[in-house]
This record gives sequence, structure tokens and C-alpha cells, in this order.
Amino acid sequence: MPPRSTLRLAPDAAGMAEAGRLLRAGRLVAFPTETVYGLGADATDGRAVAAIYAAKGRPSFNPLIAHVATPEAALALGRFNADARALARAFWPGPLTLVVPVASGEAVADLARAGLDTVGLRVPSHPVAMALLAATGRPVAAPSANLSGHVSPTTAAHVLADLDGRIDAVMDGGATAVGVESTIVACLDGPPVLLRPGGVPRDAVEAVIGRPLASATGEATIAPGMLASHYAPKAAIRLDATGIEPGEALLAFGPGAPSGAADILNLSPTGDLAEAAANLFGHLRRLDASGARRIAVMPIPAQGLGEAIRDRLARAAAPRD
Repeated sequence: MPPRSTLRLAPDAAGMAEAGRLLRAGRLVAFPTETVYGLGADATDGRAVAAIYAAKGRPSFNPLIAHVATPEAALALGRFNADARALARAFWPGPLTLVVPVASGEAVADLARAGLDTVGLRVPSHPVAMALLAATGRPVAAPSANLSGHVSPTTAAHVLADLDGRIDAVMDGGATAVGVESTIVACLDGPPVLLRPGGVPRDAVEAVIGRPLASATGEATIAPGMLASHYAPKAAIRLDATGIEPGEALLAFGPGAPSGAADILNLSPTGDLAEAAANLFGHLRRLDASGARRIAVMPIPAQGLGEAIRDRLARAAAPRD
């Protein structure tokens, strides 16, 4: 649980050491980047990522950007085609996020990627962010450090106005320079796609790749700031199940799960919603791979992180064309 009052850390050696310790321990630390203040958590720790959503009051599990200290660290986490490598060379460190296929054996948690096989990566140029990421030694998931729907923060005071007592610490690095979020470009199959305008202008990106950026279409969410579409299993989903029907796999929650399914996975045997959120996408994938035609899902409480879990499951259960 976060402290009653959020620590305000100075960007000195002692502050960096404490912030790195907190992040490695699965706690939440806000810090400045050259764009806005981010709300950081260890991107390899699903429970820590779940705590971001709880602190922000985010309505659904959108993909989060993983921040790393160096371009070399980013290259280890994703598969970079020629366009992605050229953009990384041109703009990193800096306010550009690249969405690329996730690397085999990657470290970024399922929940941070919203269950997708892509990952958003950024190497910030702010000296405080760079020092903190180096001190942490792990990728750090960091959406803007504000309550969901509020204006993005550009000072530590803005962060505390929204999140004091909801997070563990804020690293005070003064006002941010850019003041708008990073530009997001997807480098997947086909031409690079502009997913979100931001701190790097479109024409600067196009000058590097030598052709116009494509525009995002449809409702597929592969980055923050877009509509929600996440991992959808092949199996049908039956929500709020209190029993198991023949041929079903079971996604259970809490103690006392019914028996009878060939394949049963429990999001959290103790009923812990943070543990359930961390396990959600991985458990869905494993049950989907079992070959069951339908997955029965036990009732999930609607409070706290349960609201986001139910939202994601409802999307997975929606009729498909």
C-alpha cells in the first residue's frame, strides 16, 4: 500500500537510490521526462503495473509505454525493422515512442502490453529520467502521472495535486520542457503509422523514413491514447459463471472455485484484484491454448481494479463478425 503522504525526492544521489529501490520493490514513483511527468512502475512486474491503473483510476487496461535508459536496452525488448532502427538512431534519447513486435523472451509484463504481441518503447532524454532508469536497471512503465482524464502534469506539484497519498514518491525535477506527450509511431508490417502526434513533429519523422507516415485507422489499440481493443481469445467467453458446462475451461477467481473443468486457472485464489489483473492476459492465453471452445469466467467484483478487469473481459466476450 502507498504511504499516507507521498515522498518528494530530490534528484540527487540519495533521491535516485531511494527511487530506484522503490521501483525495484514494486512501488510507484512519479518522475519527470522531457514531455510530462510519468507515473513509473517496474514494467516486468504485473502487480506493480496493476498498481498504476489503481492509482490513476484508469477505466481499462490500455497498453503502457516502457521507458528504458538506453537504445541498446530498447533493442533487447523489441524487434526493430529498418524504419524503427533509423528512427531510434535519429530521435533517441527523445520524445518518440516506437511500437514494435515484442521480442522473443521479452521482459515487459503482459498487463503493461494489454496482452498484445507488440510493445511501446521510449528512451527519454530528461537527465533525471535517464539517471532514474539507470538506477532502476529495469524497464519502467510510465503513463502520465495524473488521475485518468485529468490534464497531464508538467511539475511535481501537478502530480501531487492528483496523486498525493496514492503513490509512494515523486522525483522533483522541475518543470518539463516539451509539455506534450511523446509522438508514437508503429513500425510493424507495412509503412510506419503515426498513432499519436507529440513532441517529435510528423515532418521530422517523415524526413528520416523518406516517405509519408500512414494514419491509424479503425479501433485497434496498440498504444496509449487510442480506442480500446486488446487480446481476444479464439474461444467464446461466458461471463459471471457460477458453474461449469460440458466442454468449458474455467477462469476462476477467489477461493471455492467449482470443479469439473478439464482446464482451470485461478486469477487469484485469495481474491486479490491486483494479482488477478496481473494474471488476466496470461491466464486467458493459456486457457485459449487448451483447445476449449468456451471459457467460463467466475464473477469478478466491480470495485477498484475489478472494474477494469470486467471491462477487459466484456470486450473479450463481445460478439465478433
